[in-house]
Amino acid sequence: MSTLTIRDLDVTLGEMAVLRGVDLEVPSGSVTAVLGPSGCGKTTLLRAVAGFVRPEGGEIRIGDAVVVGPGRHLAPERRGVALVPQEGALFPHLSVGQNVAFGLPRSERRRSPRVAEVLELVGLAGYEDRRPDELSGGQQQRVAVARALAPDPSVVLLDEPFSALDASLRESVRSQVRDALDRSRATALVVTHDQDEALSVADSVAVLDEGRILMHATPQDVYRAPTGLGVARFVGQCVELPADVTGGVAATALGALAVDAAVAGPAHGVVMLRPEQLRLLPADAPDGTAGEVVGGEYFGHDALVRVRLSGPGTGPPFDVQVRTLGEIPERGPVRVAVRGAARFYPLG
Repeated sequence: MSTLTIRDLDVTLGEMAVLRGVDLEVPSGSVTAVLGPSGCGKTTLLRAVAGFVRPEGGEIRIGDAVVVGPGRHLAPERRGVALVPQEGALFPHLSVGQNVAFGLPRSERRRSPRVAEVLELVGLAGYEDRRPDELSGGQQQRVAVARALAPDPSVVLLDEPFSALDASLRESVRSQVRDALDRSRATALVVTHDQDEALSVADSVAVLDEGRILMHATPQDVYRAPTGLGVARFVGQCVELPADVTGGVAATALGALAVDAAVAGPAHGVVMLRPEQLRLLPADAPDGTAGEVVGGEYFGHDALVRVRLSGPGTGPPFDVQVRTLGEIPERGPVRVAVRGAARFYPLG
């Protein structure tokens, strides 16, 4: 177990600056997810920590050891880092036990009790003699995690570890993998483009875009209090409304809303709400703002209802999304009320 510390990291591939001044710290024994769109530099960051990419500048420390720094680039095999690739990459001609043992030093691969220990950690005790083609996709991915944990690495790196799994498997497998990481007390860095995955599996989330960390905080803070609209849009659905703020109150198409940060004002900008902060009321309710249900998406556990509001002044109407726990209501008039404070982002 070791803290992973990245300071002012720059990586250029060809003529493209892929990472620019990246600062990130993963505390010992914790899991941090790096979340970002395709092409933002997530995998390059992982490869730089593993030692497969040579940075142009900055420093990487694993515990007290500098593995990247001025005039220093420690070889991958000397870093104490284990990598779990996207699709597990198990050897098809080896048994589960042999695949896991492959992560150990050659002298320890035969009869090592460590194989059974890590298979038990990932919930696959007794699977040593199975072949990879006898396992489900989720089981194969857990074997890959066991192989990574076998040599007791200082840091475990996971590259989009659940992206190849069916949607029905992802939730259970990532929960099992997170439990295994917790029990092994591993320091782990996970890269993903899946917001649900990042928020559910990690102790902290770093949002990466165009080679820079935009925000690094707990999953709750990244979702509830994003530092910018770009972060807000990437980690979940947003309801965005033009707003003028005075004295901590925003005038919007949904009425006067409290904002969750002190704004001296007057200020013009955008307020952001999450769809679950909006609730539907009957059309004759005394509270809320008049609107009309015009459609929605049903997900089983909840639904996103699309409600059309009249635009401010003579502006055109626009739609907002309301998250509900029931069925999508019939099209027709409703009123929309707001719970909690909005997040305000000034413009200009």
